[in-house]
Amino acid sequence: MTGRGRSPSGAGGAGLVRGLAATAVAGAVHAAVNAALLRRPPDRPPPVRRPVTVVVPVRDEEAQVSGCLTAVLAQQGVPDLSVVVVDDGSTDGTAAAVRAVDDPRVRLVAAGDPPPGWLGKPHACARGAAGGADDGVLVFVDADVRLFPDAVAGAVAVLEAHRLDLVSPWPRPLTGTPAERLVQPLGPWLWVTTLPVRVAERSPRPSLTAANGQFLVVTRAAYAAAGGHAAVRGEVIEDVALARAVKRAGGRAVPVDGSRLAACRMYEGWPALRAGYTKSLWGSVGGSPAATVAVAAGLTAVWVLPPVAALRGSRAGLAGYAAGVASRAVSAAATGSRVWPDSLAHPLSVLLFDVLLAGSVAGRRRGTLSWRGRPVGRRPPARETMAG
Repeated sequence: MTGRGRSPSGAGGAGLVRGLAATAVAGAVHAAVNAALLRRPPDRPPPVRRPVTVVVPVRDEEAQVSGCLTAVLAQQGVPDLSVVVVDDGSTDGTAAAVRAVDDPRVRLVAAGDPPPGWLGKPHACARGAAGGADDGVLVFVDADVRLFPDAVAGAVAVLEAHRLDLVSPWPRPLTGTPAERLVQPLGPWLWVTTLPVRVAERSPRPSLTAANGQFLVVTRAAYAAAGGHAAVRGEVIEDVALARAVKRAGGRAVPVDGSRLAACRMYEGWPALRAGYTKSLWGSVGGSPAATVAVAAGLTAVWVLPPVAALRGSRAGLAGYAAGVASRAVSAAATGSRVWPDSLAHPLSVLLFDVLLAGSVAGRRRGTLSWRGRPVGRRPPARETMAG
């Protein structure tokens, strides 16, 4: 590119860069609007008047489950609280760690082997959610999540104040290594930048939603109407699929700010991060590898090509890069991620996402994907149906 934003191939290349940069600018503006409109819990949430069941699905979580339960049991403003820990075939000391928690509110359930057609986590969640009061609230929490004292009360306050059926309070992403800092903030950035949250809140379209299974709060009535986890039994990204099922059943489901409610270090280091994302990225858009690849190609075009053009002197490319950094910074500030200097490396984050996605799609095609010793994401013999 020249200093005037023209490529050696002529005005066509410069026009493409300008178009991509304009899209990046629009994304940054949209992120700022979303950040302002994002539903947030009150500073002092009222006590929860309904029974609350917290479901913690675990598989080989000996190192995490005690800390998770300590935080869950310390919840304030939840007088009718019960906790169901579902052991999904752990081979370590997870069950013993749960039994060591001396609190009558905690119950340990063995999930058993998933039935045909079920993946492990949906099956464990379904076992934990079974029973309970019809007017209650279900809270699904992963073992690596640490709830803050007002987490459940705050999430239920948002649920009730805005007449929602499912909320996904996105925990504050905790990161340590460079790979974590590059990749982990992309989750909230994607929906903050691309999902119109207030439109999604009112729209009945299942595709207009986002969710994070680390921390999900749903009314039992909406959960039952959606078919529960049985409706998403074979979904590798069961959290988004459940939110879509709630919307299909006429409910309202939306992500909300969870940075003041919980924190999570999802994966520690590159090997764990690569394994975790590889198992599921192939189905991150509607359960379709092809759709996921198409979306990734679009993200790469908008948030990588302009910075590349900027390196060659394109002013439009520089504007596109600045817009990408701005959208990442706005998202990070809104969801509790590190803002600087991490946002400056946003194009590298998108490229690393592409690497993880390529490995996931390749593993899906080969049928070699697994998670903690259990196969996931194998191609079914019959024609695959898309969620959403």
